[in-house]
Amino acid sequence: MRPDDPFDDAVTARAVIAADGTLARWSEGARLLLGHRAEEVVGRPAADLLADGAGPPRLPAARWSGTLALRRRDGTTVTVWVLAHRRQPADDGPGEWLAVTPLEATDHELPDDPLVRTAVFQSPCAAMVFDAGLRLRGVNDAMAHLLGLPANHLRGLRPTDIGGRPQHTELERQLRQVLRTGRPTEMQTYMKATGESRAHAWLARLAPLTDQAGKVRGVCVTAHDFTEQYRARERLQLVNEASMHIGTTLDVTRTAQELVEVCVPALADFVSVDLLEPEEPGGEPVGPLTTPVALRRVAHQSLMPGSPESVAEVGEVVVYPAAAPQADSLMAGHSIVASVHSGDLDPWLAVDEARARQVREYGVHSMLSVPLQARGITLGVAAFTRFSRPEAFTHDDVLLAEDVTARAAVCIDNARRYSRERETTLTLQRSLLPRTLPRTAAVEAATRYLPAARSGVGGDWFDVIPLSGMRVAMVVGDVVGHGIQASATMGRLRTAVRTLADIDLAPDELLTHLDDLVLHLSQEATGENGPGEVGATCLYAVYDPVSRRCTLSRAGHPSPVLIPPGGPARHLDLPSGPPLGLGGLPFESAELELPDDAVLAFYTDGLVESRGRDTEAGHALLREALSPADGPLDETCDRVLHTVLTPGGATDDVALLLARTHGLPATQVATWDIPADPALVAPVRKQVVDQLATWALTEASFTAELVVSELVTNAIRYGAPPIRLRLIHDASTLICEVSDTSHTAPHLRRAKTWDEGGRGLLLVAQLTQRWGSRHTADGKTIWSELALGDEM
Repeated sequence: MRPDDPFDDAVTARAVIAADGTLARWSEGARLLLGHRAEEVVGRPAADLLADGAGPPRLPAARWSGTLALRRRDGTTVTVWVLAHRRQPADDGPGEWLAVTPLEATDHELPDDPLVRTAVFQSPCAAMVFDAGLRLRGVNDAMAHLLGLPANHLRGLRPTDIGGRPQHTELERQLRQVLRTGRPTEMQTYMKATGESRAHAWLARLAPLTDQAGKVRGVCVTAHDFTEQYRARERLQLVNEASMHIGTTLDVTRTAQELVEVCVPALADFVSVDLLEPEEPGGEPVGPLTTPVALRRVAHQSLMPGSPESVAEVGEVVVYPAAAPQADSLMAGHSIVASVHSGDLDPWLAVDEARARQVREYGVHSMLSVPLQARGITLGVAAFTRFSRPEAFTHDDVLLAEDVTARAAVCIDNARRYSRERETTLTLQRSLLPRTLPRTAAVEAATRYLPAARSGVGGDWFDVIPLSGMRVAMVVGDVVGHGIQASATMGRLRTAVRTLADIDLAPDELLTHLDDLVLHLSQEATGENGPGEVGATCLYAVYDPVSRRCTLSRAGHPSPVLIPPGGPARHLDLPSGPPLGLGGLPFESAELELPDDAVLAFYTDGLVESRGRDTEAGHALLREALSPADGPLDETCDRVLHTVLTPGGATDDVALLLARTHGLPATQVATWDIPADPALVAPVRKQVVDQLATWALTEASFTAELVVSELVTNAIRYGAPPIRLRLIHDASTLICEVSDTSHTAPHLRRAKTWDEGGRGLLLVAQLTQRWGSRHTADGKTIWSELALGDEM
């Protein structure tokens, strides 16, 4: 006999009955009992072995035991006790039954067996003894009661003869290990004792039994009911899981889903979370509550895939009448336990046929409803339902559900408050960012802004600012931190950049002034017991379509990416510059010439930085997504976000600005050097009129002639030579610029009645769309813009 195959053990009669009722295997013990050889009975119906007039027993789902009259080979009849149990199939095939009968030859040995006397009958708990052949040599009444079988019929059986469950196979494996090693061991199982409706947790201790020579002769198995300790450990584990897995995000729906996932199946077979609807988006539920009460289902979880027992879908509004446990617990402000057996659910089910049908179909027997409360506010209700687990909810279950639900309620309340603050910050952020970008002849632009998925709205911003001379400024920045404070700081910095851009400061000089502002904001924040330091990064660029040159300067910000027409994307090598707010450190500018239809990509670091990915890998993905960028810029923006951002959204705010440059043809620019002689103003006016006729802009000649006359005369009278006049035009605008080497800027003043001067700039301001002056390295330039066409 092989030790790993006990089927041919001669002291026990064994037979395997296939699903079709025929005999599949026949042991040597069965031959000794009935006389039939295996080749004579295998393949025949097992019912043929029953004595005349005896019908086959009706087999239950798992195990059967009883007395049967069997026919021997010689025609005589023997009555034996038979234990049959279903064995788990090795694959998806049909199951089979193992029928065993211990031979009577072993019974007379047991009363004098010293192992039985010392280990079984003196044991105060459920106990049984197996010998070295893994045969059951003795069992006390406590263990027989636990197994649900008569003690006098169990002797001689192996664990796998007693039952076909996995714990029987595991017990046999552990017994073999104790016999081999001589060391005790333990195993746990969960089962119901005979006559009990509730399963218990059992701890089985397996101890070797040795003779005087120290040789292992058998194994004593004692079973201890540790249900209370087991359930206390389960409750502790559930509380621990709740603290670890509930509230991992600041999302209300996800937090509710985490609650139901933790509680199924540890506490209930089906759990749902319904929340009260606030009167206004982002607000808090208000009282007093009245029935029927309307709740929105935000999460549910079931033992069964798809939650078929749920009457409502996630997102639906559910109305609970006063008789429902959910409404009852909300009105009472405490937990409510209801069961079908007690009739507590009858009033509710009488008015809700759909739920009554589900209760009958799935065998729902008890419910526990716990209100979700935080900061004295009722947020909703969590309902726990049992149908697969036969036990009703106990007092300990209620305490456990209340503990877990209270944790979840705090997390849901935090998520709601965060969502409200996030929505407020987003509203502020959107109001501070440009709603639309200005349309300019110099650049075609497209932008994207994405708030952080988890860390909250930050202070990223972008802007496109038209400057004089058809130039355009492009800026992108990032304020350190998140929340309303960061958004408010962003708004102040964006306003400051626009103000500084209006006076046409060079990029490095503009960043110097912005650095002073951030330093001042930090001092203010420290004085107000705020977060203290305020930090930011910024990149500022100015593109001139006439010269096709772009001047850039950055303050701790990522370098932009340049995509030349038909070429690969590359990062520009710019002087880094310190972040804003350090104070006292210089900023440098870089200048480069851009071909027509080149694309510049400005962005914040949230686009390329993410957890689990190197920043350089993010930059590589960005360059890959931008090459080429010859299509519509909006499509390029979408492609960049789809390629570079990791699944689950950005971990930080993302601002992206793409600008395609368009140079102005030389034919749209005219330049004259003006002698410092007032007598030559008239010929200059004539040249301007002729040039406008060449450009087919004669309708603007009168206004342009007056503006040029005033600006040139002003430069000759108050400026310093050399003096230069430049006209620039596109489809909608005519620009007149007069430059000289004087650094004194003109300003409007109200001329008195008898003053000879002071009216020129006032006239220019009245005749043009806008006008101004900008300082240059050689002096200053006075400029004015005239609207053409329908805008005149």
